[in-house]
Amino acid sequence: MDKTTLAYWQEKAAALAIEGRAFIDGEYRSAGNGRTFDCVSPIDGKVLVKVADCGEADVNAAVRAARRAFDAGVWSGLNPRQRKAKLLKWAALMREHLDELALLETLDAGKPIGDTTTVDVPGAVYCVEWFAEAIDKVGGEVAPADHHLVGLVTREPLGVVAAVVPWNFPILMASWKFGPALAAGNSVVLKPSEKSPLTAIRVAQLAHEAGIPAGVFNVVPGGGEPGKLLALHHDVDCLAFTGSTNVGKLIMQYAGQSNLKRVWLELGGKSPNIVLPDCPDLDRAARTAAGAIFYNMGEMCTAGSRLLVHRDIKDAFLDKLVAAARGYAPGNPLDPKTSMGAIVDQVQLDRVLGYIEAGRAEAKLLHGGARVQQESGGFYIEPTVFDVPKHDAKIAREEIFGPVLSVITFDTVDEAVQIANDSDYGLAAAVWTSNLTTAHEVSRRLRAGTVWVNCYDEGGDMNFPFGGYKQSGNGRDKSLHALEKYTELKSTLVRLR
Repeated sequence: MDKTTLAYWQEKAAALAIEGRAFIDGEYRSAGNGRTFDCVSPIDGKVLVKVADCGEADVNAAVRAARRAFDAGVWSGLNPRQRKAKLLKWAALMREHLDELALLETLDAGKPIGDTTTVDVPGAVYCVEWFAEAIDKVGGEVAPADHHLVGLVTREPLGVVAAVVPWNFPILMASWKFGPALAAGNSVVLKPSEKSPLTAIRVAQLAHEAGIPAGVFNVVPGGGEPGKLLALHHDVDCLAFTGSTNVGKLIMQYAGQSNLKRVWLELGGKSPNIVLPDCPDLDRAARTAAGAIFYNMGEMCTAGSRLLVHRDIKDAFLDKLVAAARGYAPGNPLDPKTSMGAIVDQVQLDRVLGYIEAGRAEAKLLHGGARVQQESGGFYIEPTVFDVPKHDAKIAREEIFGPVLSVITFDTVDEAVQIANDSDYGLAAAVWTSNLTTAHEVSRRLRAGTVWVNCYDEGGDMNFPFGGYKQSGNGRDKSLHALEKYTELKSTLVRLR
């Protein structure tokens, strides 16, 4: 059957066996408390599987297994080339099961199958491969010292790393944590979002098949309890989190209440996309601006949710933008032709619709704004565009995490930069201009961890660090800089005489 058809993926979905148990110490286990929760597909509102709702006993078991494996050196004690070989085997197994993993991601999170097969799962595979290939090429230092000393600076794995990851890019965001953490020699306890836990549960078995020892990689699904327990756990050395700013603040508090574990946070965003009057290509900029907010249903921390357009080009640009938005009509995520899928669940659907209602009171609705395809039982919203008269309007300040765009007018470059930086967040930004000097100067002034010039969301390879300023978090995912989060620096001085 043709893989480019809806029928193919519907048939694959009907035959799919889905695992919902936790993976602890090399095996699948039901939650010790016997609890489960329904994993509901946003495609049609139907239950996919009952998933283990892990509690304190399960978290403790996973951390014990991780600590035992670390202390025994079955992973941390391997030389980097040996870890590399097993990680590459794991990546190969993930690629071998790409269609299965992509289908789990689509059913679980409502993401278009065309994206999960080409972006999400291949991106996770690439991340594991990249850090596997890098780890045996990263060395230490011989530091300058007095002649009677030899000074070595080395990096060592931290120990037990907890990773708490979100629902919008379930396997990709998880790989950005466990890829470098495992490559560096740590043991990992992964807590996936209860909204999209299925790919994490499945890749744990593939890790075991690849020869990663029992206890080194564990998965504890559940609601908010496992994440809080990991943040409070005295035997967790580091917690890496991607999610909302409010939860990130709580995690920092829990770390302070326990063992002052290292906490790395990749949090929210309200990213500005600035179109200057000398934009080199208005058509491409409009298409890109639509993709920046409507890709992945707007469920992206880097979403270009604030579009700043110069007054001189605003009318022409908005015509092109609305035309581009029409191309993101929601459809069945199992159809490879679909460009925009379902909102992850009823809770998020209601949240987004609430912001749209707020927007109707404080801005002009230019396109969309309605829930659609209710007859499917799923959670779908039209791409929505507002012309916002004041940049401090609620929909222009708060992270919506849905397909809702605020268009803001400006008159000068200085005003655009001021509006762009007037935010609690600083994850990403973009500027469109034909002037190279303007591009450099505005990029330097924007308080964001990533700035794109004449593009948006480019640089999908692993060479560029990713993270934010201000309340968008700390630390960086991706690139060799990510290894800094999961290692300790040690100075060793040897007296020669």
